[in-house]
Amino acid sequence: QVQLVESGGGLVQAGGSLGLSCAASGGTFRNGAMAWFRQAPGKEREFVAVVWRNGGHTFYADSVKGRSTISRDNAKNTLYLQMNTLKPEDTAVYYCAASNTVIYSSMRLPTSYAYWGQGTQVTVSS
Repeated sequence: QVQLVESGGGLVQAGGSLGLSCAASGGTFRNGAMAWFRQAPGKEREFVAVVWRNGGHTFYADSVKGRSTISRDNAKNTLYLQMNTLKPEDTAVYYCAASNTVIYSSMRLPTSYAYWGQGTQVTVSS
């Protein structure tokens, strides 16, 4: 079955950088979308960024735009998120999500993604 496994989370000081990875196995998403979401304590899961198919189209939440870069390596079946100039409000559990059936109008909705990783904690200290 499909598995998504995130790695790269940790503790970082405000202003620092962190890179997350998500390795997919048991399936490919070459023709679909792979995305990052995050969830802070007491808050709903929110969209962070998405990359489509071969990586030609990317979209970001306003909160991370200009500070983050999402990318994918289809040969390695791996998704990445590079986050820079981190802020304490970026603290959350970050989840990788994937689907071959996402449509553009719904790409920011968690319910659009069939497959999820277990999450990796990112903590930004002030």
